[in-house]
Amino acid sequence: MKTSKLSIRLLWYITPLVILPLLFLGGFTLTNVTNSTQKQADLIMSRFVEQQQQKVFNYIDSFQSTAKLLSTSPVLNDFLANDLHADGGYTYRLGALMDVFASYSEAYPDIISINLMSVNGKSDAYYSSNLSIAPKSYPFFDKVQQSSLSQQQFMMQKADGTTSLYFIQRIYSIDYYLKRPQQLGFIVLHIDPSILNTSILEAPYNNTLNLLVSNEGKILFSSDYNIRGQYISEFELNQVHNLADIGSLSTIELSSIDKIERMIFAVQMSGGYYVSTIPKAVLYQSGKAISLITGLIVIISVITLPILIFIVVRNLLLNPIELLGAASHRVGDGDLGVSLPAHTDDEVGILFNDFNHMVNQIRHYQEQLEEYKHHLEDKVESRTKALETMNSQLELAIGQAEQANQLKSRFLANMSHEIRTPLTAIMGFTEQLLHNDKITNNKQHLSTILRNSKHLLELINNILDLSKIEAEKIAVEQAPLNVVRLMHDIESIIEPLAQQKKLKLSINYQLPLPHTINSDETRLKQILINIASNAVKFTEQGHVSITVHYLPSQELMFVIQDSGIGMVESQIKRLFTPFEQADATTTRRFGGTGLGLCISKNLAQRLGGDITVKSELDVGSCFTITIACNLQTPLADNLFLEQSNQLIPEKDPLLSFASNNFDAHILVAEDNPDNQLLIKLLLQTWGLEPDIANNGAEAVEMALVNDYQLIIMDMQMPVMGGLEATKILRHAAYDGPIIALTANVMNHDVDTYIAAGCDKALAKPIDKDALESVLVSYLHLEKDNQNKWDDILKSEKFQQINANYVANLPTYLAEIKSLQFSGNLVALRALAHNIKGSAGCFNFDDIYHCAARLEDHLKSDSKAALNELTANLINAIEQVISEQSKPV
Repeated sequence: MKTSKLSIRLLWYITPLVILPLLFLGGFTLTNVTNSTQKQADLIMSRFVEQQQQKVFNYIDSFQSTAKLLSTSPVLNDFLANDLHADGGYTYRLGALMDVFASYSEAYPDIISINLMSVNGKSDAYYSSNLSIAPKSYPFFDKVQQSSLSQQQFMMQKADGTTSLYFIQRIYSIDYYLKRPQQLGFIVLHIDPSILNTSILEAPYNNTLNLLVSNEGKILFSSDYNIRGQYISEFELNQVHNLADIGSLSTIELSSIDKIERMIFAVQMSGGYYVSTIPKAVLYQSGKAISLITGLIVIISVITLPILIFIVVRNLLLNPIELLGAASHRVGDGDLGVSLPAHTDDEVGILFNDFNHMVNQIRHYQEQLEEYKHHLEDKVESRTKALETMNSQLELAIGQAEQANQLKSRFLANMSHEIRTPLTAIMGFTEQLLHNDKITNNKQHLSTILRNSKHLLELINNILDLSKIEAEKIAVEQAPLNVVRLMHDIESIIEPLAQQKKLKLSINYQLPLPHTINSDETRLKQILINIASNAVKFTEQGHVSITVHYLPSQELMFVIQDSGIGMVESQIKRLFTPFEQADATTTRRFGGTGLGLCISKNLAQRLGGDITVKSELDVGSCFTITIACNLQTPLADNLFLEQSNQLIPEKDPLLSFASNNFDAHILVAEDNPDNQLLIKLLLQTWGLEPDIANNGAEAVEMALVNDYQLIIMDMQMPVMGGLEATKILRHAAYDGPIIALTANVMNHDVDTYIAAGCDKALAKPIDKDALESVLVSYLHLEKDNQNKWDDILKSEKFQQINANYVANLPTYLAEIKSLQFSGNLVALRALAHNIKGSAGCFNFDDIYHCAARLEDHLKSDSKAALNELTANLINAIEQVISEQSKPV
């Protein structure tokens, strides 16, 4: 076959485009594969060592926190606070301490023993999980006594090569009247380092050797058990130290262990170094193999790839193109009998098939063209009918969409109307209570508000019930209904509306009337309120009257008559149609949706009655509502009201909130005694009797033993602060609400409390609304009225607490002067914070603001104006002491 010009050009372009990139790629791969292998190993080793380091750090920190928490245990403090053998209670206190040691040992299985040692090194109490006896001494105890650190740790290796951890925590007796705490002894925790042994045995590669080396070069832990206890040389130790500072993978030969050249990654830890090594030959073995394979592949590809590409392109592309070109030329000359041979099912084969299909279509279209000329009218008519069918379907779809939109609008209107009905009553009557000072029977009015609030709740519950949302399927119930109380509720709701328009409202009882009927109070009240409020709305002057009758047919009839605008006959006919009102003028003048009367009529029919209306334009309207009484017993057995003195409504037995007591287990952590009494007094108004913790350590221990529904935690306390106590409780899986109580309520302070695990922050001085909101939110209590809180501030108990606080002010005054004289600014800042929190709670605003300014100034570590701010606080306290000492 003759080689075409396109083939020669293709070969000329393919050769350099293939060979040059292959040569460049091969060289680049050969030169960089070793570096990539080393970087990958460096990354894997560094991540592995960092993970192991963090795991060891977390393990050590957990036992340091455990030792610190154990040293602040109230049981331990009680044991040390008494002479060990002075009274007969030694055995009891020792037993209680052993129980605490045992509980910590059960919580942390790695604890081998807990030893309480005196200052001179004597063991006063010892607990061991393996029932061993207390050691006579520890080899590191001299270092402990000589050091001033409160916490220390040691790793001690035994003769068999195993290593144990020891955590030492000093125990102090805190006394705020002393300048420095008194040391009582030491807590020594002996730990079996299971996490360390496990992390040493883990490895990112095969043949990896992990070591934990002390600062002296001794191998404390090793994945090779045989070299535990050996020492590396001083030179090698310095190399490891330098590698730990650099933080990268490097080559070192540890001659003290073996003569193998190793890649080493090291990090420094407390008391030594964590070292992970791998033989260099193992690490780069795979890289060398990759380099050889890559070079061979490049050479073969440079020789064979251009030839193969040319052959494939020639057979698959160039030859078919020549055939397609010749066939296209024939079709251009008018030869429609051309047909390309069958080809493969690839793109070229598809192209051949499409060419053949195109030629066939051209022949077919030429044949159809003549046929279309004869049948064009039939096709136009058929297309027109199809368009008409599509238009009909479109109109039907539009109608269905409009109907769906109307159903949605009707549902929203019904929902809005049912909610607004009781809300109108609640808002109107509440406004009367707020603005009418002559109202005396507050309890009865509040009773009406509460019942209508419950009515609103019932409506919302019905709206959320899908079975009652469906149109015409609203269910009604039958329950005992007090007729007099019903009419009183209607009167109390409509009366404020009538008074606003200066209308006369009258309620008339046509005796005898049944005392109780069986009907749906919510639906009946909805009907009466809707029609009576409409009567007030459409009446500008005159009167509105509501008359109740009992009919012999055992029906109750309500007649609502007004002297309003009235209606003509055409307006009455469409009165009960949904979304209809008298006319557009009425809508613009009085508002409304037009749903109220439609809903009321449907409800009245479901209650066994109906609604009719008579009206005369500019004279007034009269609505008659009838419902079935549903009396279950003969008339003689039913109580009927026959005298006017029986029309006084009975007291609602549901309004008894003041007698409610709530059962909730609450813990209050507060170090100030006055604040303890005040918070306890406030909580007792809810029937809550809280437990009191004097510091964070007590709060942690009490919360882990008892089941509290709520914890109120002061953030600044002695021994252990609230922030640290909250973290410990969250770490110990306490998931109940913790409320921060603090005088520091800046945004960054609150964020710190929330991040530590608090759910909310309460400010000092304690705000009644904020405290009530917390109790309502987290204990689901019902809100109390304001008068009850005001009574607290006037109570004898609060006055006694207030007097006790004033009596303690001279003590605070002496402490301020003493701390100012000694220059102890840290203690002075803590005292200012304490005074700020308590003074605000007892409404001593001058002391509160002076203490707050002094505390803020001390936070900035500036001594300028310090004496002036301290003097202002002293003057404020002296002023209160002077005023309180004056005779009343």
